[in-house]
Amino acid sequence: MLTEFTGFSALAELATLITVADPPVVDHWGHVERRFQEWAGRPGLRERLRGHLRALSPQDEMRVVARSRETTTHFAWCLRDEPAEPFTFWLHEYKPQRDWRPGYADSIHNHRYHFCTIILSGSYLHERFTADVADDGTRIVSTTLLRSAEATEGASGTMLAHEFHRIPKAADDTMTFLVKSRAVSPWSLSYDPDTRTSHRHVPVEARLEDLTRNL
Repeated sequence: MLTEFTGFSALAELATLITVADPPVVDHWGHVERRFQEWAGRPGLRERLRGHLRALSPQDEMRVVARSRETTTHFAWCLRDEPAEPFTFWLHEYKPQRDWRPGYADSIHNHRYHFCTIILSGSYLHERFTADVADDGTRIVSTTLLRSAEATEGASGTMLAHEFHRIPKAADDTMTFLVKSRAVSPWSLSYDPDTRTSHRHVPVEARLEDLTRNL
């Protein structure tokens, strides 16, 4: 039986659960998914995460803020990023729909990493797509809707890096908790079906060599 943890050790507990596997979890995301759903499905998840935040020292709070970022549709808070671990833990705090700007969660896109997620509060419309990707992998030619469903509080799911989806709308006050793998692809892709425009997204940290060369 799992021991109940509070404060900072709650995420340390989850990190231990999804790390212990043979072969390593970085090659078997299905293991991470099973352990994540078991852990996140226990009662009191929001309280455990709240305890984690309240237990942070001022220095840890500064690290969380420095690792986090704002997107056009939500705030992405990085709660845990230990270099030795093959994953990171995040909270996504969705903005009110009126404050969304086009181009992020509401575009058809994939990710550079695998992730598992659970809705802590609110709800969103989740759509999955197939994508016809150019042979060189740098652009999307077309997409086809696979399914669309309303995901509500307590719903969990997994996305692999090669899969495409979008969240065209979310209820106000929607929050999600995620575990993300380290990057398995050098870029991600997004697509606007109305204009048939595709974009390739390369993270800024991967462009330092380009910056040095172009300076």
